[in-house]
Amino acid sequence: MDVSLESALNDPAAGAEQTGRIVGRPLEDWNAAYAKVESYFHALRVRDKVLLGRLVIHVLKRAMRRAPQELQCPVTELAAEEMDLVVTDWFAQVLQESPAGTDHMLSTRGRLALLLADMPGKWQEQFLRPGPWPEAFVKAMRDAYLRAGPDFQLSKMAPRPLDLGPIATLTQLSQWSYGKMVFIWIAFALLLVAIFVLTHFPFTH
Repeated sequence: MDVSLESALNDPAAGAEQTGRIVGRPLEDWNAAYAKVESYFHALRVRDKVLLGRLVIHVLKRAMRRAPQELQCPVTELAAEEMDLVVTDWFAQVLQESPAGTDHMLSTRGRLALLLADMPGKWQEQFLRPGPWPEAFVKAMRDAYLRAGPDFQLSKMAPRPLDLGPIATLTQLSQWSYGKMVFIWIAFALLLVAIFVLTHFPFTH
C-alpha cells in the first residue's frame, strides 16, 4: 500500500497536524520540495526507488526541523540547503576532506568523483550511507576525487560565429549570381536602347 507524503513526514509524537499542512507549511510546498530533492538525486543517477525515497524523506525531515523557526524561508530552499549539507558532509567523510571553507568545490568535485568511480553502477547502496564503507569503494572515490582536481574548473564556452557550412557558400553564390544576372539584363536593355536610337534616328552629316 502506498504511503502518502503527509503520513511519511509527520511525526506521530508531535501531535495532530492540521490537515493539508506539515509543520505549519502547506502540503503542496513539501511536494514541490520533494520533487526538487528527488530530481537532484536522479541527476546523480540514484535509480533504486526504495533508496531514493528514503534519501528524499531524510532530507525533508531535516528541513522540517528548521521550518518552524525559519518561516521567511521557502520550503524548497530549506530542502535544497539541507540536501547540499547532507551530501557535502558525506563527501567530507568518505574523501577525508574538511568541508570548512571549501563546501562548493568539495560538493562539485565530489559529484564528479561519484560518476568517475561509477557509484551508480557499482556502489549505489553506499550513497549517503554512514561508514565504514567497502575499501574498494573508498579507494575508487578518492582516486576519482584526485583526478577531478585540485585544478578542476567548470569550463566556459565563449560564443563563436555560427558556421553554416555549405549553406552559407550556396547563399553567397546565389547572391553573386543574382547580382551578375541583374548586371547582364541592364547591359542588354541599354544595348536594345542603343540599337533603337541608331535605327530610328540615324546621324546625318
